[in-house]
Amino acid sequence: MIFEPGHRTRPLLRTTLGEVLRRTRLEQGRTLSDVASAARVSLPYLSELERGRKEASSEILAALCDALGIDLPYLLAEIRRELVPD
Repeated sequence: MIFEPGHRTRPLLRTTLGEVLRRTRLEQGRTLSDVASAARVSLPYLSELERGRKEASSEILAALCDALGIDLPYLLAEIRRELVPD
């Protein structure tokens, strides 16, 4: 597949990461406030991550995985499922 410069045909990683984080949090029936507190990040920052507006560091990803009770490989596998079509 050829990609033209300036023509984005795939979502950004940060967008997909945010979608997976939000879906995981909602599946657990948890609030932004609850997860932000457990991960020791601010609620506005977590909100920005979930909306795909901020990039997460590896330390933040580890904290969010701990807060959500998931492993990083699980998170990455979920992101891959979203990014790579069947």
